[in-house]
Amino acid sequence: MLGGCNFFQKEKIPVSAPEALSAKAIMYDTNEKLVGEIVFTETTKGVELTAILNSLPPGDHGIHLHEFGKCEPPKFESAGAHFNPTDKKHGVENPSGPHVGDLPNITADESGEVHLNFITADFTLKKGEKNSLFDEDGTSVVIHEKADDYKTDPSGNSGARIVCGVVE
Repeated sequence: MLGGCNFFQKEKIPVSAPEALSAKAIMYDTNEKLVGEIVFTETTKGVELTAILNSLPPGDHGIHLHEFGKCEPPKFESAGAHFNPTDKKHGVENPSGPHVGDLPNITADESGEVHLNFITADFTLKKGEKNSLFDEDGTSVVIHEKADDYKTDPSGNSGARIVCGVVE
């Protein structure tokens, strides 16, 4: 017997909400093998990063945002240095740091899989902001062979770049 909400409504009222800004980085290893993707979603608390990555060496790995949206294998040097629009030193334990691109270490399980989910307010997806991942030369995400020590400039002694993806 109930007619629902439209029973009392004579005219249709459009309902719309702004779509959340989002981006993703398709991640490839040094042999150009797909290892997963990282999704970036702008929220009211910051940018949320979520991913399931695979085929990584088991153990801890540094992961950083880099200053250029380029990932040329096998060394991924084309990604440049860490994303650092605030001109700080590397690492959350460095009194002169951290870079905006410094992210928490990730841990690959015995099968090489990583589940990533965290929110940071250090950068944005909004174009035109100083800390935007969408500046004139783009941004990439790089995973390193070893854990980041969170203090040694410029890259936390995290070793070679083993995975890279361009944020698009």
